[in-house]
Amino acid sequence: MKTTLSALFLVPCVLVLMVAAAVVLGGPADIRPLASINAPFEKVDFSAVPPSQRFTARDGTALAWLHYPATTAATAQRRVVLVHGSSARAQSMHVLAQALAAAGFDVAALDMRGHGESGTRGQAAYIGQLEDDIEDFMRRMPFAGPSTLLGFSSGGGFVLRFAGSTRQALFDRYLLLSPYLHHRAPTNRESMGGSGASWVSVGLPRMVALTVLNAAGMTRWNDLPVLRFALNEFSQKLLTPSYSYTLAANFRPHDDYLSDIRQVRQPLRIVAGLDDELFDANGFARVFAQAAQTVPVTLVAGVNHIGLTLQAQAAAAVVKACSD
Repeated sequence: MKTTLSALFLVPCVLVLMVAAAVVLGGPADIRPLASINAPFEKVDFSAVPPSQRFTARDGTALAWLHYPATTAATAQRRVVLVHGSSARAQSMHVLAQALAAAGFDVAALDMRGHGESGTRGQAAYIGQLEDDIEDFMRRMPFAGPSTLLGFSSGGGFVLRFAGSTRQALFDRYLLLSPYLHHRAPTNRESMGGSGASWVSVGLPRMVALTVLNAAGMTRWNDLPVLRFALNEFSQKLLTPSYSYTLAANFRPHDDYLSDIRQVRQPLRIVAGLDDELFDANGFARVFAQAAQTVPVTLVAGVNHIGLTLQAQAAAAVVKACSD
């Protein structure tokens, strides 16, 4: 009897210690820079990036965005709101924003909360705050016409999350550029970087432990980092080197990403580069079909992941997708 009672006491103690160890010690490891992500931006001319503007979110935080007015029409008929990729900021979408403005769109490129000049880098206060921020932007910076929400990579995954939400009617169109769907999605390449390299280091023990704790209603440690990105020394000064659990859980689709897809009621399109080293571009149509959603997918030859926001042929495909 004494042995049984001791075992009943010991097992939960061991489980608590394992969870505690995972939270404290199970963070993301250092990761070497991924050249295919860092190097292309060294050749971009950022001299014409517009000055940052601000809108106030519901929690009182001033969030940053860049405005690219249409350059080919007196009054733009449509706004395109741009959501950057993981660790990035609004100016990473500069080349694409210029192309869209030249095609007659009013363009707003956002520094998503936890990135650039919007709040504390790598942090968000609660899961769901990014959706609140998008709604706040649309309410506080209204546009007299329809709007498209466009997201790239992890930003594309977040845009899918928003497109499947109860607030999806804030936009009448959605465009995903090579979106991150989920770590279990068949579109993920094994190394997510090619040649054995990787773009992100995941603190899996901490991620799992915090997921368990969140399911029990404990969110105290959600500000701890669970993702670290393969940035070089220069990029680390400008971008967001790591994500807290809260930001990592929010800036992507839900775990049931197929449900997000099923809930989309507005027109949605996908554009991806055929040479994407992070994701299998040919797999997007199959994943959406699995969720009973047939979506137009444009595949751009000769374009890799970052090239989708920088190369001329990719910009032309994105402009066309926004125009159709």
